[in-house]
Amino acid sequence: MRFSLFIHMERWDDSVSYEESFENLTELTLLAEAGGFGTVWIGEHHAMEYTISPNPMPQLAYLAARTEKIRLGAGTIIAPFWNPIRAAGETALLDVISKGRAELGLARGAYQYEFDRMAGGLPATDGGKHLREIVPAIRKLWEGDYAHDGEIWQFPTSTSVPKPVQQGNPPMWIAARDPASHDFAVENGCNVMVTPLMKGDEEVEDLVRRFESAVANHHDIDRPELMVLRHTYVHSEDEPDAWRPAATAINKYYRSFDAWFGNKTTPVDGFLDPSPELKFAERPDFTPDSLHRTAMIGTPAEVIERLRRYEALGVDEFSFWCDNSMSHQEKKRSLELFIEHVVPTFTA
Repeated sequence: MRFSLFIHMERWDDSVSYEESFENLTELTLLAEAGGFGTVWIGEHHAMEYTISPNPMPQLAYLAARTEKIRLGAGTIIAPFWNPIRAAGETALLDVISKGRAELGLARGAYQYEFDRMAGGLPATDGGKHLREIVPAIRKLWEGDYAHDGEIWQFPTSTSVPKPVQQGNPPMWIAARDPASHDFAVENGCNVMVTPLMKGDEEVEDLVRRFESAVANHHDIDRPELMVLRHTYVHSEDEPDAWRPAATAINKYYRSFDAWFGNKTTPVDGFLDPSPELKFAERPDFTPDSLHRTAMIGTPAEVIERLRRYEALGVDEFSFWCDNSMSHQEKKRSLELFIEHVVPTFTA
């Protein structure tokens, strides 16, 4: 099982400048590359200070010039916000700039807040139609001249300019949860990325079963790869209570997700207070004690034990999700401990 870094520029107030936030992202990416991580993933989000990435492509292009071997994943772009020609061309350009290290993840989108601003109020639940149409269109554009007459997009003969440079074109990944999404990904030769969010490892097992069921449904297609994305924080054994501030920080992150997802309060200059803790008084999965068990929080030995279970389930890639509302120095120390003590166990 290999490892990747999932990261965004992250601001919770204006005490951290955009320049500093991007420098922090770059430092963690360079640390991950030196530590043996295979890929860095940056997703797409709009008008949200807590996940700053209106387009991951320029961030990844900069990182291409600062790195040598780590792969560069747009994970994920939101299908309804992209024309297929633009998505194919920008990914291919990243592939050229990085000498064949680009990977493309796609999702249907989740925040109605973003759809109200980027897609004319299209219901976020309708994003799946865009996802199912854009994936094969991008592939055709990478192959050469292609005219498209679909339900969402129509365009005359066009092609991707430039073309990707890596053999077989950039790998494509689908953010999947329900069985239909898994089936679509496998049928179209795409890898699958999943996140159990606040649920325990039983959710990981269930997501793996959905993936394997989709693979079994398409035995004529080579098995794609499966990635599990999870909030991760590693602390030393001589700090037995260090899990608590990490779990509390992740609680804040999820309460922020809830506030943005609820789309009931107008943000102020890109900032939105997390939903109040009282709202989750009947939700034990939001408590720090529960998040200590479900998020990948623990000593190196504890993290290794859980990751061995993921590896045994057939997970190909574990993505170290470091967006969590903690300080840069806290994130850096956690990543350093993961690299020093966890990674060698899986690469020896």
